[in-house]
Amino acid sequence: MAKRAVHRRARKILGEEPVALVWCEIHKPIPIPPVDVHRAAGKGRLKPGHHWLLYVGAVAFFFVVIPMMLIDKLADQLKRLSRTRQRGGAQAGQPQSPSDARASASDRGRARDRRQDPANGVFDGDWNLTAGRLLLRWYGHSRNPKRLVMLARGRVCIAASPCRRLSPTKADDFRTVVEFPLDQVRVEGEAGQPRGFATFRLCFTDGSWLEVGRLAEPEDADHFLRTVSG
Repeated sequence: MAKRAVHRRARKILGEEPVALVWCEIHKPIPIPPVDVHRAAGKGRLKPGHHWLLYVGAVAFFFVVIPMMLIDKLADQLKRLSRTRQRGGAQAGQPQSPSDARASASDRGRARDRRQDPANGVFDGDWNLTAGRLLLRWYGHSRNPKRLVMLARGRVCIAASPCRRLSPTKADDFRTVVEFPLDQVRVEGEAGQPRGFATFRLCFTDGSWLEVGRLAEPEDADHFLRTVSG
């Protein structure tokens, strides 16, 4: 379950006990909006920020792990080259196998699907509706990718911690960044989804929708999905 400090803070913000709550993220990259739309919305961030420790880890990975991997790969390549020369290159020039052809066709199909769905399954695709406007300001409220979605008796609130944390689900300084009365939004999700892959949607009365995932705190996620699916 979420930390006690999170529940205390949620009760204070809502003025009541939350019906359900869960930490979540935009689980795919936010699509690039049209330039004029992005400019009119204040040219806000479209990507989350990262904690400085992640940058340290990335530098260590780049200068230590990658060179070791390259050395190992080079050694393997040299061994394979030696074996190929010994066999006289008998396998050179063989035609593409059926499995390779199918894989290539599948890759082309996925690329075509991405072109046909510029919204990438993140939202309905209309930047002028509620979900699109919410996305344009999503990381402007906080660079941290995690958001706390809280269900109350008459509204849905989305909160964020202003600090960049490695463990935002333990934050007790989050604040509401946007809220919608229940006559403007409906939360849709299925109970029993595999942990780690579960998602739900915020569906607005103007026809727009936003999908989120990477649900944290498994017990909270299960309770949240059971609540909205019932």
